[in-house]
Amino acid sequence: MKHKVVWITGASSGIGEALVYAFNAMGARLIISARNRDELFRVKANCKDQINVHVLSLDLADGAALPGKAEDALRIYGNIDILVNSGGISQRSLALDTDLATEQRLMAVNFWGTVILSKAVLPQMLARGEGDIVCVSSLVGKFGTRFRSAYSASKHALHGYFDSLRIEIDNPNIHILLACPGFIKTNVTINALTADGSAQGTMDDAQANGMAPELCAQEIIKAITAKKEEVYIGGKETKGVLLKRLFPKLFSKIIRKAKVT
Repeated sequence: MKHKVVWITGASSGIGEALVYAFNAMGARLIISARNRDELFRVKANCKDQINVHVLSLDLADGAALPGKAEDALRIYGNIDILVNSGGISQRSLALDTDLATEQRLMAVNFWGTVILSKAVLPQMLARGEGDIVCVSSLVGKFGTRFRSAYSASKHALHGYFDSLRIEIDNPNIHILLACPGFIKTNVTINALTADGSAQGTMDDAQANGMAPELCAQEIIKAITAKKEEVYIGGKETKGVLLKRLFPKLFSKIIRKAKVT
């Protein structure tokens, strides 16, 4: 990763912040993005090599502005070797209770924000003949559960889109990774949207007892280095992917009774 140009969204907290520190320690040149500019500068200040960390604030929900942000990012170092789409927002509400505007925001941030930035960066990767696009999805991008209908839909959409894009590109030097974390100890549940679009404001028990974001970041970087197409990260919850695939009815019975918050 030394001297690689890495652009990370969602870099002000959680998995994105952990990835910033990990890539920085490996000698990468970083562009870090999120909505909160002050938090981005806090993250930069915590980096050992601050010279090679550039702050570029953006709002993933503002799709019209994202192509311009990508142009700004490309001008900083002249190219982008690795785009890590880590920015996103979760949900904690029942489908029938959730406002359409809340569901649309989840799709705008989690799906369209990732698609727009990736499409803006990909042409220069194709021109150079190499590059990596990383989408931080979720285990619920592989199966659904309570309180996450639109969130799960946005993550499922990432898999359909980027699996197809990978096939269309068909270039051995351009890699697309879908990283699927389970319960990671971040503020994602505190910031998760409830039915009316307001933040939940509390930490789920499962999240509080989850994997440290630093360990998750290391697993994502290992998967990038190994050129994997998909990786599942977490504890016993990762077994749900295989269980859903082989025994879907049994999985449905188990997931209905499982404590998912």
